[in-house]
Amino acid sequence: QVQLVESGGGLVQAGGSLRLSCRASGRSFSMNVMGWFRQAPGKEREFVAAITWNGIWTYYADSVKGRFTISRDGANDTIDLQMNSLKPEDAAVYYCAAGGNSVQLRAGRGDYWGQGTQVTVSS
Repeated sequence: QVQLVESGGGLVQAGGSLRLSCRASGRSFSMNVMGWFRQAPGKEREFVAAITWNGIWTYYADSVKGRFTISRDGANDTIDLQMNSLKPEDAAVYYCAAGGNSVQLRAGRGDYWGQGTQVTVSS
């Protein structure tokens, strides 16, 4: 059974950086893409970034382009999200997700989801 476990959330000042990690255990061969979503209080969950399992393709929401970088460590079945120049509006619970293809994943239709990690950005 696939499990996704996030780590690395916390409190940071605006302009600062955080690095999130998501480790996949029990990987399914249908997991061709992994990514990150976030959900702030009172808002819908939104796509942040995704990367194909082979690491060749990456996708970003416009709101994070140039500030966030997604990467993959195949040896450890882990993806990371380096978040720089954080803004108060980046504060949310960040969820790791995995699925069969990037189109469905980016639309929020991931097959597997983590429990989430809180990111708080103080102004």
